[in-house]
Amino acid sequence: MVSEMFDMRKPSAGAGETLKHFGGGYSAPPRLRSQVIDPSARMKVAMPGDEVSAIRVVNLSKAYRSGAANLVVFSGLNFEVAPGEKLALVGESGAGKSTLLHLLGGLDRPTDGAIYFGQQDISILSGSELAEFRNREIGFVWQIQSLLAEFSALENVMMPLLIRGQSRVQAEPQAMARLHEVGLRDRASHRAGELSGGEQQRVVLARALVGNPSVLLADEPTGNLDFRTGEMIMGLLEDLHRSRQFTSIHVTHNLTFARRADRVLALERGQLSALSSALAVESPHV
Repeated sequence: MVSEMFDMRKPSAGAGETLKHFGGGYSAPPRLRSQVIDPSARMKVAMPGDEVSAIRVVNLSKAYRSGAANLVVFSGLNFEVAPGEKLALVGESGAGKSTLLHLLGGLDRPTDGAIYFGQQDISILSGSELAEFRNREIGFVWQIQSLLAEFSALENVMMPLLIRGQSRVQAEPQAMARLHEVGLRDRASHRAGELSGGEQQRVVLARALVGNPSVLLADEPTGNLDFRTGEMIMGLLEDLHRSRQFTSIHVTHNLTFARRADRVLALERGQLSALSSALAVESPHV
């Protein structure tokens, strides 16, 4: 179990925040209402024209208190993501792309609006329900290396399963299989500091895959990598998206990578606009 692993060594200062990403707790206050998570409801919500959406965002707003004023990041966002779609989200730094991704991943609460995964509005889940939802439904890949430095690659990949309640004996072969899938089986015993930047990002990807999520959220997954390594990571993400039939949302500043998505949305001045994948590389706004 996770507690036993932490008893063996001192966790790093950022361990709590990292664990939160894949279901290890949630600190925001729960809403007054909650819904029981129904896995069978996933991806079954009917939209106009009988189309089916994996994710549906309705009138989504996010604002932060700044002194006596509210800082509005965005307001009234509405969009849908189809099952199996790969969506790229682009925009200038500070536009709110990462904030939106955190809301979609259940890591933060919207000021207003709803986020539906299938028939489930995750914005009204309690903290514990939301943590369970993240653990089972969403895989996260971040720009900043989020590995726990005191653990091996294998132990890092195992972590979401241990949080889910599996024993180490149950979790280890699944984690090893995911490391093999990203080409790092022979690096399983190495700690983060013993891995290159590209290898660390592949471990992060393996950890995102280990719980068999339905949705993969990636925030600048190649941002800290050189072009060649970034190209390798993006190729791996694309291969996994196709083979596992994920619904994927990638935040990126790399317009070459963005145009390889099925669809591109630009977040600018608090509003979303659709771009063709071809036009994205020429737009001066992203």
